[in-house]
Parts: sequence; C-alpha cells; structure tokens
Amino acid sequence: MSSDVKAPAAPQVTIVIPVYNEESILYAAVVELIDKLKTFQTSYEILLSENGSKDRTREIGHSLEREYPQVRLLTSDEPNYGKALRAGIEDARGRFVVCDEIDICDTGFHKRALEALTFDQADMVVGSKLHRESKDKRPMSRHAATMIITGMLRVLVGFKRTDTHGLKAFNKDRVLPVVKRCIVDKDLFASELVIRAERMELRVLELPVDLEEKRVTSIKLVKRVPNVLKNLAKLFWAIRIKG
Repeated sequence: MSSDVKAPAAPQVTIVIPVYNEESILYAAVVELIDKLKTFQTSYEILLSENGSKDRTREIGHSLEREYPQVRLLTSDEPNYGKALRAGIEDARGRFVVCDEIDICDTGFHKRALEALTFDQADMVVGSKLHRESKDKRPMSRHAATMIITGMLRVLVGFKRTDTHGLKAFNKDRVLPVVKRCIVDKDLFASELVIRAERMELRVLELPVDLEEKRVTSIKLVKRVPNVLKNLAKLFWAIRIKG
C-alpha cells in the first residue's frame, strides 16, 4: 500500500449487536437502523457479532457488510451471547460503544446515552427495563425474569441498581479494563460487566427505556434456567470470593 494512502478515520461510535439465528429480521433491522442513524451528528459503525448461527444469518451479515460500508461482521462458531458481546466490544473502533439487540435497535436510547457520555456525565449508561419511568412492553414472563435475575444479583453479589442486561453504552477506554476482568460468559457476561463497573467505582447512569421487541422471542426461558443458575454460581464466586 502506498504511504500516501490514508487509512479511514475511526468512527466516533461503535454499535455492537450480537446476532444468532436472526435471518428473519437481520437485513430489515439493520437497514432500518441505518436509516434512523441518518440524523446522527457523529460517525458510527455497526458491528454485527454473529455466533454459531445455523441459518442464513452469517450470509446475510456478509451481504450487509458489502452493501453498507458502515457495517462490519464478526463471526464465531460457538453460540455464546457473552463471548459475542465481548468480542464486539474488544474489536470496536469507536471511542464510545453502544450495546444493542437486533430486535430492539433503540436510537432514542443511543442519543440520550451518547449525550451523557459526550458531556462526561457518566462512564457507562444502562437502559434499565425496571426504571420507574420505563415502559416495558415485552411479555410478562420476560419482565418477570428480569425482576427475578435482578433480585438474585442483589442478594448474591450486592448489586445496587435495577438492571444489567440489554441496552448499554460506555466510554471504551474506561470500561475496557472492566471487560478484561470479567470471567463469566453467555447471558451473564453483561451482568458481570455492569456489576464490576459499579464495584470499580465507574460512574454508572441508568436511563429509562421504552421497550418493544420486533418479533416474538425465540428464547425458551425454562430451558435456560439450569445454565443461568450455573453462571450465577460462577458469578458469585468471581465477585464475592475471587474479587
């Protein structure tokens, strides 16, 4: 490469979205997100972190990557939400990282969170589904599961806030040391990340969210219980015992 050719400037914001078996909504959701981001006053990239999909998710991701220069695709053969989210955070090129879900893509939260980060009002912003001003339009079983997990985290590891999983945004440089200390993967990586940020005295701000998913969730809550309990035990050991 000629020394006169400059590498493209890094974006200000990276939006990390783990994806697994999302062929039914992936293309439309990303195109809709790009359309909504036209009002953004900052540069951004969308980083799709695919993990072990058995459908056409990876193929569609590559198609989006070719069609839209602001889209990048990471791939892994292991179905593991936590590892996919972590890989996306570590590979992010933006100063600020927004963690979103493909069936949500809430640009309203993006704008409010990035405003708080830009004006240095917080190091991490969490979109709390249990905030008193939030409007959680998910099925009652999903809302109840959030309440149960949050309650268990309060008892087991002394969590002081209202939510850990889902939408969040942060200053990458300040949160990356927290990421490196996390040892739990799968669903509870996101919980450990927020809990460790709180315990390492980063400034964590919770914002309300207006949450409505784009499709009926494919997650079977009952089937996830054994794995969640196993990772809760691991999280307890990581936070309370190992520190």
